[in-house]
Amino acid sequence: MKRVLRWTIGIAAGGALASLCAVGIAIAVLHPRLPDVSSLDDYRPRQPLRIYTADDVLIGEFGEERRTYTPLDQIPQAMKNAVIAVEDARFYAHPGVDPIGLLRAVVANLRHGLHQGASTITMQVAREIYLSQERTLTRKLSEAMLAFELERRFGKDRILEIYLNQIFLGRRAFGFAAASETYFGKPLQQVTLAEAAMLAGLPKAPQANNPVVNPRRARARQLYVLDRMQEAGMITAEQAAAAKKEPLQLRAPSDPPRLHAEYVAETVRQMMVAQYGKEAYTRGFKVQTSLVAADQSAAWQALRKGLLDYERRQPWRGPERFVELPADGAALDDAVDEALAGHPDSDELLAAVVLEADAKTVTAVRADGEPLRITDAGLRLAQPGLAPRAAPNLRVRRGAVIRIAKTPQGAWEILQMPQAEGAFVALDPRDGAVKALVGGFDFGRNQFNHVTQAWRQPGSSFKPFIYSAALAKGFTPATLVDDAPLFYDSAATGSRPWEPKNFDGGFDGPMTLRRALELSKNMVTIRVLESIGPRYAQDWITRFGFERGRHPAYLPMALGAGAVTPMQMAGAYAVFANGGFRVSPRLVTRITDARGEVLVEAPPVALDESARVIPERNAFVMRSLLQSVVRHGSGVKAWQALRRDDLHGKTGTTNDSVDTWFAGFQPTQVGIAWIGYDTPRQLGVRGETGGSLSLPVWTGYMQAALRGVPVAPMTVPDSVVQVDGEWYYDDYAPGHGIASLGLDAKPAAPAETLAGAPVGAVPTDQERLRILDLFR
Repeated sequence: MKRVLRWTIGIAAGGALASLCAVGIAIAVLHPRLPDVSSLDDYRPRQPLRIYTADDVLIGEFGEERRTYTPLDQIPQAMKNAVIAVEDARFYAHPGVDPIGLLRAVVANLRHGLHQGASTITMQVAREIYLSQERTLTRKLSEAMLAFELERRFGKDRILEIYLNQIFLGRRAFGFAAASETYFGKPLQQVTLAEAAMLAGLPKAPQANNPVVNPRRARARQLYVLDRMQEAGMITAEQAAAAKKEPLQLRAPSDPPRLHAEYVAETVRQMMVAQYGKEAYTRGFKVQTSLVAADQSAAWQALRKGLLDYERRQPWRGPERFVELPADGAALDDAVDEALAGHPDSDELLAAVVLEADAKTVTAVRADGEPLRITDAGLRLAQPGLAPRAAPNLRVRRGAVIRIAKTPQGAWEILQMPQAEGAFVALDPRDGAVKALVGGFDFGRNQFNHVTQAWRQPGSSFKPFIYSAALAKGFTPATLVDDAPLFYDSAATGSRPWEPKNFDGGFDGPMTLRRALELSKNMVTIRVLESIGPRYAQDWITRFGFERGRHPAYLPMALGAGAVTPMQMAGAYAVFANGGFRVSPRLVTRITDARGEVLVEAPPVALDESARVIPERNAFVMRSLLQSVVRHGSGVKAWQALRRDDLHGKTGTTNDSVDTWFAGFQPTQVGIAWIGYDTPRQLGVRGETGGSLSLPVWTGYMQAALRGVPVAPMTVPDSVVQVDGEWYYDDYAPGHGIASLGLDAKPAAPAETLAGAPVGAVPTDQERLRILDLFR
């Protein structure tokens, strides 16, 4: 027995010595290969690109990792205690590796066949930042050595801060601040003890045990954390009991109602990637835009409502899909889920599957399994599909996938996904700051930004720029021009012979320019352009930001036959709104890095004479004309809806109602609304106009954006006078020579020259005679 004992002790001692030698050799070999931990002196975790409105509402987040770096002193003590209690109770007592915890893990594994680890918080930091997740002895030794080095170089608090910001916690959330937002929708500073315990339970299995994927296992882990906190003396039994009873309000798996500014966020993302490359997604940039959250929400709602109202006037196109439905039970639920998977909701426009249908009632079901009844007015659009002889592709029957929405009265109605698209943009004419931008009906369905990328014909909304050029050539709002038929050969149009018509098909004879613009008379505008010359007008419109090449110098330019974007139109109308100054639309106001240091900041905009592109009196008279359009002309519905005397605007409808516009402004807001199809075609068999389709979008936005904004009076410049209720330039108003049909007036001192002609000067006798010749 003694011999056996001696042999046993000798073998054990030899084994221990051999193990120590092996470990020593391993350390000697591995130590030179360890990464330099000094990189943590300037710890910069990957943080996503975040984009905000001017009033700090998050509108976009881009990056593989959601992370909000939070200093240790801003992390609640309950959160720190919960993590320490469950991950490393002796964190502040060991030197990086915990021998007691290691021994406990070995015993537990031997006794119960468990796979309990013994990694301390420090070792986890070493693994997360420097090592792989492979389970080998070499990696474990490297982890331990790095832990000792981290403890030697950094204090406990610094290591804990890095851990709390670095660790992965499921659903793309890295760090506990991001996890708090992801799971509870609140800042980390606001979490309760119960919520902190739930979050602290995530590091063990973040993908499988998070409360969204597996609420039951997440709850069990939360209770375990609370028990460990009580055992460690961090909380009392009463606190633990109260936390266990506290109901947790989890954030919905899908984002809660959010500010819809996806087109803006994507525009900024592209800009940032162009500037910083892939680092745009990892350096924690914060981009502040000029958007105002309330204005953006109003614009999104107005455009959605306008397009859905338009759909209510269109023919029924039939269900989106037909599926075979089992009788009932789990098989029915699975079939409904499968059918709806390919037809995602579009906010308030929900997808549903029909269970039963007749002429008076449709019963449909959503993924939650609750039947929904649609009756009465809710069936109006789909009525052709409920007729006994409805075509198979139109029929609303069992298994049809349809769209439904709640009415303001709380009932359900059947709708259909709009095929037409739209755009709305609003900016402040005083500095060009974009306040709202909606590039389409649904970003998830169509990422094409119609505000900045859609080049469309502006139709009659372009006429004010021709009128502005005419004012510079001597026309006045009281100038009489004949609204009579015209015919032009191909030389005048640049393409083929042209016999233009007014929208209503009739002709009203001689009328003033003011009345012609109010009624949007095409014949008058063409005669005006013919008088001042298409080349002159082409040069003039470049002052507003339009591209010369997109507006050929032919007579159809008078009716908006060129190409513009809604953003371009917003900048152009801003010139009228601000008194004649060109402002560039601007969206980004500030860019900061993860530490809050300002990298880019837009300078303030000053409207001085260097930015002037048209005379003040020209802008004033044009505002007066555009105010008349709203008060007495094609835009009167805007005044009826808003009842403000500081509104100005112009409708626009292209040939065959392919594009509809409303462009208008109040002195603090320019708004442009456009609606059309991506592949141009007529907007409905009856045709639509800017007044019927785009104007309601504009008024819907302005009703919200101008709430509480006082009515702005029109400031009259010294260079204009009013005679018999009409505005004239003061140097050739009635009674000033040629303006009263005499021929004795002489041009004033020449203003700046445009296309060889004086701009803003008194017209010459020859130009006056050409104007008079229009009255025939």
